[in-house]
Amino acid sequence: MKIAAFDACRPIFTPYGFTCSRWQASRTARPDRHNEIELNLLESGSMSYLVGGHRVHLQAGQLHVFWAAMPHQIIDLQGVESFLVATIPLAWILQWRLPDKLMQPLLHGKVLRSGEEDNAAEDVMMLSRWVDYLEKSHEMFERIVLLEVQARLLRFAASAPSTLPNTYITRRCSVGCAELSKAERLAGFVAQHCTEKLTAMDMGRAVDLHPNYAMGVFKRTFGLTLNEYLTDQRICHAQRLLVTTDATITNIALSSGFASISRFNAAFYSACECSPSKYRERSRTSE
Repeated sequence: MKIAAFDACRPIFTPYGFTCSRWQASRTARPDRHNEIELNLLESGSMSYLVGGHRVHLQAGQLHVFWAAMPHQIIDLQGVESFLVATIPLAWILQWRLPDKLMQPLLHGKVLRSGEEDNAAEDVMMLSRWVDYLEKSHEMFERIVLLEVQARLLRFAASAPSTLPNTYITRRCSVGCAELSKAERLAGFVAQHCTEKLTAMDMGRAVDLHPNYAMGVFKRTFGLTLNEYLTDQRICHAQRLLVTTDATITNIALSSGFASISRFNAAFYSACECSPSKYRERSRTSE
């Protein structure tokens, strides 16, 4: 079985596609970003990611799922030499119409982990099988893995806590394949350029759509507005700077794409339920 390693020279947002591989566990020199849903599983030890500005601790035996458009970087590891990683293109995931209680947290940048009741040994065996099957490069084996990924994510959603009235409600994604591709490209464009001054015209032009139509397609696809997504991305960028630099709050606000410190403070408090300075303090005392 080949061991993959992160390439720091890899261009941001270069897609990985549909993969399952064993990855070398090592601190990464910079964050990675790509427009797939990513699954991580450790067989031993522990590892810490910085996802946006949040420290996420991965323990052996727990399956972790997140949208890799959020910047994620390995910053610490203990007793782990390699781990299992699967990536699935976001457009494929959206077409599966998975429950909202799974998709909405993912699309808002949350890292989800399997519960204690899940069978860790079964997950390790399953992902290892996916690695073997995909190495065969055969359509039949790829289809088997796709079906098993979908089934595992459905089980993941079924065991997750929910505040929605209907545990198994699914978002009605009514867009066609062409529009889905546009929405996915738009998500990538906004994530890459979120710190710049972006207008609706800029975002529509990036995918050759009228701005109003682009916003409608995005909302129907992801269940959130373009402005909500843009703000999420800017907050995510700001969180990372608060944790990893000593830059002033004002400089972080402006470099994250906010027009004023007041708008930044309001958006940050709404997203994190604390001020930027308190967030920085908490992140550093938890190290």
